[in-house]
Amino acid sequence: MNTAWKQVWAVLRREYVERVKTKGFVISTIAIPVLMLGMIGLSAFMAVRAEQSQRQLALVDFTGEVGEEVARRMGAAGYDLEIVDSGIGLEELDRRVLEEEIEAYIVLDELTLQEGAFAYRSRESPGRIRGALMESIVVETVLELRLSLTENTEGVRELLGGSHLSFERLGEEVSEVEEVSGIVTGVAGALILYMSMLLYGQFVLRSVLDEKRNRVVEVVISALTPGRLMLGKILGVGSMGMTQLGIWAACAALIGLVGVPMLAANLPEADLSQIVEVLPGVGALVLLLVYFILGFFLYSSLFAAVGAMCNTEEEAQQANFPVMMLIIIPFMLQIFSLEGSAFAWMDWAAVFPFFSPIMMFPRAVSGSVEWWMVGLSLFFMVIAVGATAWVAGRIYRVGILMQGKRPTLRELVRWVREA
Repeated sequence: MNTAWKQVWAVLRREYVERVKTKGFVISTIAIPVLMLGMIGLSAFMAVRAEQSQRQLALVDFTGEVGEEVARRMGAAGYDLEIVDSGIGLEELDRRVLEEEIEAYIVLDELTLQEGAFAYRSRESPGRIRGALMESIVVETVLELRLSLTENTEGVRELLGGSHLSFERLGEEVSEVEEVSGIVTGVAGALILYMSMLLYGQFVLRSVLDEKRNRVVEVVISALTPGRLMLGKILGVGSMGMTQLGIWAACAALIGLVGVPMLAANLPEADLSQIVEVLPGVGALVLLLVYFILGFFLYSSLFAAVGAMCNTEEEAQQANFPVMMLIIIPFMLQIFSLEGSAFAWMDWAAVFPFFSPIMMFPRAVSGSVEWWMVGLSLFFMVIAVGATAWVAGRIYRVGILMQGKRPTLRELVRWVREA
């Protein structure tokens, strides 16, 4: 290893070790998986409790015509429905509900036959989903009863089942599971790239700004060149980011291996095998890693340049606004096209190097763009990384030792030309 790489390695190791040993790194690295596990566990618990909750209902049919059919359909939906004699009285049923012998009871009367209206009496609201299910069952039952008393009903019963849209894909055949997997992977990957670009880019900026404010950089520069110092910082923060993302990915995989069997054991009727089918493949993960590395170098160079030309936290917040907008704009555009191509020009905007990590990755894994556009975006990103590093290195070389007010745009251009 020559002297240059030894110096870069020394800075890289220092940045990496110092950040990994901090309480913030340890807490955030542990907190995210714990929070994820807690959310998944809570969701699973609520789902199991919902399935195991009391679903015993009673039904009072004052019409004498639709009660049995409503009970049959409610039973098919998973409810234990007891038909009680109308002579029992509603007071007795109210008592059974209040003493938690049954969850609720349904009252069907003449208004049910006329308008499809019915009463649901319980201590708690049935909720929108359960209410909509009961409404549809009662209304369909009453409609079928009235149709049976009417002549010329051919074709009407089929219409009651509702319309059905049949989607036929033109071009290359893609299964529904592959399509859902591409969308889920793309959205999750774009969110990861968006957060990591902002988070780790800010780490680079603050590292440069802190050393400049503490005048430590003046001592460090006497031992190595500014370019090697900037490269070491970027690689150190990047290594820390890769470590943190790797730990989170391993925890996510462990949670999946433990959580899916637990859900399958508690919800045997649910088809949880589909969860495994929508998980990203190796190719998607490799592509995500490539976009992360290129995007990180691209934006970290800019954040390092911003930190070098500023002296205070307030100046840095103002100066890094354009860089942050280069991250926020593609994320906002991607929100409008979660499945890929909402507009044709968005596909070409995704080729722009600063937009590619967040916009092109979802399109690549969902298959909404041609493979050559993905390759073109990666090619442009490689060129942009080299050009950005060259410009940022020249700004960093001059700005890291400068004190006083923040340079103007004309002065930055002069730094780049004369550094």
